[in-house]
Amino acid sequence: MRLEWLLRIKNALDLMEERMQQPLDIDEIAKAAYSSPFHFQRMFYMLTGVTVAEYMRKRRLTLAAQELSLSTTKVLDVAFKYGYDSPESFSKAFRKVHGISPTEARSPGVNLKAFPRITFHLSLKGDQEMDYKIVEKAAFTVIGKSIQVTTKNGENMREIPKFWDQLNADGTSDRIHALGTGDDILGICLDMKHGEETFSYLIAAEGSEDVAASSGLEARTIPAATWAVFTSIGPMPHSIQKVWQRIFQEWFPASNYEHSGGPELEVYTMGDSRAEDYRCEVWIPIMKK
Repeated sequence: MRLEWLLRIKNALDLMEERMQQPLDIDEIAKAAYSSPFHFQRMFYMLTGVTVAEYMRKRRLTLAAQELSLSTTKVLDVAFKYGYDSPESFSKAFRKVHGISPTEARSPGVNLKAFPRITFHLSLKGDQEMDYKIVEKAAFTVIGKSIQVTTKNGENMREIPKFWDQLNADGTSDRIHALGTGDDILGICLDMKHGEETFSYLIAAEGSEDVAASSGLEARTIPAATWAVFTSIGPMPHSIQKVWQRIFQEWFPASNYEHSGGPELEVYTMGDSRAEDYRCEVWIPIMKK
């Protein structure tokens, strides 16, 4: 199953490379991997640390830099070739990646950045069991505070911990927990827009819209779903980060499920999150392939 999945990913990467000079068609790329667009983009990001859009952008600018340094093609023509509608937008994106202008890329001995093509290699694992359970859960309401973050350049990995620190420091997370109806506090990824490279992150607890309205919190409905639930045991954040990694590197490729496109939950129990026996869970919405 995992070898078959790797071959499908390779097909998608081959197609992406062939289409560097064409508009990004995520539906067609995902189809090459026999996957839904959402599942493919989520898998790609979790495996590589970059979104499909960011990968294509950096690959195009790598190829553009090579072409500028090795040919006399006009900058305007190179810009149009790699999908930019004006020299200004091309120059801005080029400088952000390479630190110099497109014209300067033609100077002898100038340093350019190269973002190489991604490749996957088969890695046989299985020395460690991965416990999970499948849970059917009806729609439920959560209350809390949220921020919108971007996945560009891994900004979400910096902003979300800051958001937790802020809400923990000012007592908001404790207030959310106290107003909720459950025993746990949740970290929720939702409104994921892979094309725009953004999503919302909500620190929340199960609760009611009335309580949210009267306490200055926002209420969101988590739709009914089938969930794959994975337990993390160990100190935060390393233990749960490892679980996330294994879900997308090992579990999904070997399973008959794919991501259904709904919100993702981290369920945190009360207790010392730095303890070796601290338990929390990752909930992933799934559907049959």
